[in-house]
Amino acid sequence: MLDLDPLLVTFGMFFTMLILLAIGAPLTWALLTVGVGSAYFLWGPAGLELLATSSFSAMDNFLLVALPMFIFMGLMLQRSGITDDLFDMINKLMGGIPGGLGMGTVIICAIIAAMAGVSGAATVSLGIIALPSMLKRGYDKKLVTGTIMAGGALGFLIPPSVLMIVYAFLARESVGKLFAAGMMPGLMLAGIYMLYIFLFALKNPEKAPTIALSERLGAIDKIKALKALILPGALITTVLGFIIGGVTSPSEASAIGAAGSLLCAAIYRTLNVKMLKEVLMSTTQLMGMLLWITLAAVFFSKVYIGLGAGMLITELVEDSNLSPYMVIVAMLLTYFVLGMFLDDFAIVFITVPLFVPIVQELGFDTVWFAVLFIISMQTAYLTPPFGYNLFYMRSVAPPSITIYDLYKAVIPFIILQVIGLTLVVIYPQIALWLPNLIFGS
Repeated sequence: MLDLDPLLVTFGMFFTMLILLAIGAPLTWALLTVGVGSAYFLWGPAGLELLATSSFSAMDNFLLVALPMFIFMGLMLQRSGITDDLFDMINKLMGGIPGGLGMGTVIICAIIAAMAGVSGAATVSLGIIALPSMLKRGYDKKLVTGTIMAGGALGFLIPPSVLMIVYAFLARESVGKLFAAGMMPGLMLAGIYMLYIFLFALKNPEKAPTIALSERLGAIDKIKALKALILPGALITTVLGFIIGGVTSPSEASAIGAAGSLLCAAIYRTLNVKMLKEVLMSTTQLMGMLLWITLAAVFFSKVYIGLGAGMLITELVEDSNLSPYMVIVAMLLTYFVLGMFLDDFAIVFITVPLFVPIVQELGFDTVWFAVLFIISMQTAYLTPPFGYNLFYMRSVAPPSITIYDLYKAVIPFIILQVIGLTLVVIYPQIALWLPNLIFGS
């Protein structure tokens, strides 16, 4: 290997990757180009053998089987009509409470997050269903869009989360522990959002009005409306219960979830050949993208770590004289900045192999740090200029709602997410209580 300063090569690799991304190169090709070029430059033709070995090691993991199954489950449930019934149920149950539709939207986002495992599903679904209904009822457009985008981002935390599975794969963590660790912080954030919406509605009743008295239901009718929860509730409880309870592996539970989503669609009478083809095609496209990113990012990180840059970062941290908690804060700030420009999968593949060993060296719980990372990714999905939920919402919002309206709408919710992140940093047991209860300390 050439005798080069790892810091210089680090700068060269990341600067080149950012240039390629800036000119519009897909993430996969940016990572692959920089990785291949760096390997050849450092070790000659023999360095390219690392591409084959890293690809094999990346694919030789049974955990990856769970990804297409969970993606299929989420897409099938999204298109089955369950989301429509859930919002109708919330409208009936909570429409008479100040900010009730907004708070109910957060609840539906949490449920869809547990059904789909990805952020975009809830954002797009409720952008289509809830946004017009709430605007028609006089809700402030910034409150509505901010609520849907922030609620949609709960898909990162509330299991089964696709990003958590990828994180577990890279960090060699237990998926069951990560799912359990994400549950309480996810519910906490949902509660924080709902409290904010309720207080906003009390202060600004004209921007979050209650439904008319003539539209409100009696107690019996409200109980009947809860039937919309039966199918998704049973499926979510089964899948998560099997994983967290250790009855099945995540891969086996994902197959149960996929089969259960087909059954739900059949019960709703929305299952047909055309819908099945569309869901299978979308699943294939998403998995193809994820696997290419996986191969390129694992190769990139192997080259980077083989260079000795991982030790370099560790030494820089140790020589900085920062307290362990300040190192964690610096990492979270790094995630915040990266989230403005890169998507969540790019960030997890680039940073996890570098940061997790440092977290272990500092003596912190890596499951706790995983939750901090996931919350940071939630914030990244709302942060301008390239927050993905901003673009998801813009794609389904009416022309009267501009991208600048969406930028303003997410500001209160970004602040709320930072508050939630701070609480988990200060009180790690918010994340660790449930996994410790189930799996032991």
